Amino acid sequence: MKAFTTILPLMLMFTSCNPFAPGLDESLSEGSSILGDPATIDGVFQNMKYAYTFRDTTIYGQLLSSEFSFVFTDYDRGVEVTWGRDEEMQTTRGLFQNVQRLDLVWNNIIALSTDSLNLHVSVSRNFNLTVMFNPSDNPRIDGYATLALARSDPQKPWKIVRWRDESNF
Repeated sequence: MKAFTTILPLMLMFTSCNPFAPGLDESLSEGSSILGDPATIDGVFQNMKYAYTFRDTTIYGQLLSSEFSFVFTDYDRGVEVTWGRDEEMQTTRGLFQNVQRLDLVWNNIIALSTDSLNLHVSVSRNFNLTVMFNPSDNPRIDGYATLALARSDPQKPWKIVRWRDESNF
């Protein structure tokens, strides 16, 4: 009987507490998100980082304007290359599917200019991108990007209209 009185409280304690099912973390307030607010410039960059980290083309696609263009210099051929939104989404989808991990770090803003109505902005910023194809192949790219952002109203989200990769690799 003494064993029963010792075991019973232990059984009750363990049936009410499952160590393999911890409680819900309610530290995030309602309405908060790990995504940034796309109506802010910082939010756009935060969401781009999120899209790369989680290889999420849905979030990435929401950042791009329907008139989006990506521009870079092909140093091997000595030409400037431009492609549109559809090719960008296709290229990014391929990248996201063929890597094990992407780490994108946005560093200092080098230049920022905006129009008087706050509907168009140009942001130049350096970045570090580590691409892990496999544990023994994970190149790091250090570069610069100039993004042209636009929106129809100051309360609306920013959309990336043009991304000019100014890296020299």
